Amino acid sequence: MDAKGILRSLPWWVKWVAIPVIAVVVFGGLIASVVGFLIGLLFKVLIFAALVGGLIYLVRHFTSASSSSRRDEW
Repeated sequence: MDAKGILRSLPWWVKWVAIPVIAVVVFGGLIASVVGFLIGLLFKVLIFAALVGGLIYLVRHFTSASSSSRRDEW
């Protein structure tokens, strides 16, 4: 008997309730750590993008201000 035959002979509640619950209990820590890692990584990427964007804004702001003041001196 193959795996499909074994699963076919089981009641619906075993296939759709008991097996997923067992999988969550067994692999729950792993799933939680992977999800936590991905959320942390996404947060760090967003912080990085915000900091780089802020840096670019500041550099453009101050370089345009200093270049316009140099033009006034000439």
